[in-house]
Amino acid sequence: MTAHASTLSAVLSPVLTPFNADGSPNTKKLLRQCQWLQSNGVGQAVFGTNSEANSMSANQKINVLHELIAGGLDPKNMMPGTGACSVDDAATMTSAAVKAGCAGVLMLPPFYYKDVADEGLFRYYAEVIEKVGDAKLKIYVYNIPPVTKIGLSVPLLERLVKSYPNTVIGIKDSSGDWAYTESVIQALSGTGFRVYAGSEVFLLRTLRAGGVGCISATANVNPKAIADLAVRWQDPSADQLQEALSAVRAVFAQFPMIPGMKAAVAHFSKDPEWIRVRPPLLALEPAQQNKLIADLEKIGFQMLGL
Repeated sequence: MTAHASTLSAVLSPVLTPFNADGSPNTKKLLRQCQWLQSNGVGQAVFGTNSEANSMSANQKINVLHELIAGGLDPKNMMPGTGACSVDDAATMTSAAVKAGCAGVLMLPPFYYKDVADEGLFRYYAEVIEKVGDAKLKIYVYNIPPVTKIGLSVPLLERLVKSYPNTVIGIKDSSGDWAYTESVIQALSGTGFRVYAGSEVFLLRTLRAGGVGCISATANVNPKAIADLAVRWQDPSADQLQEALSAVRAVFAQFPMIPGMKAAVAHFSKDPEWIRVRPPLLALEPAQQNKLIADLEKIGFQMLGL
């Protein structure tokens, strides 16, 4: 069975959120960033990890979503993050995204309590789905155990897909564990389940194994090259393209990822306000910023059209 039909791109970005001096999201700058990503072939997974989504309230996120769509962003290219520890918050944000016409939502597990059973995780997702109560809902579960300290087991995914085959239709796997990613693709290969890797480092392997693409932090800064590989993954040059993507990723991986990417956007857009992050994150120190930009220049990196 081929993957569930979707209007979403093979590559999406958990879009960085620009903040005003008072800590509120700057929607105008965010809209411009989303439009730039879209022009480079990348969909928008707003309110993801790299969006500092869990530093924003549910109301802030819903208001920003409505403003982005009112500004002309196409919800068919959007997969907002709607996960929360509270079922009610998750259901409220998810309902808003579905009503706005978003092609899917990206849903973290409830991440505060650790060592929870699969049964508890199943009940969480089931309760959100039942509360939303909308046949148009398309959920991509979000597996990011390095951050949540909670893994989504293959049997849990199989049970969710069996119980909600037209609702739980995919995953973003940010485990960094290729063996797990591959096992999910294989276990759910007959269901149409859409598997996105959580980093472009795994993009080529994911596509070759039967996954659909990646939702990656550095798609914020290197969108066109990542989207190009997703299109050209069967070309003879694909391995070389993958190596080039991984080289850019390696430069950013020297630093905390979110402050590092914001420093790059601030530099290439000539807008120092992009440096801002929300506590508990801290902006890069000037020496770190200088090293990041110098290392990017060494590999000829640019952010054209920003």
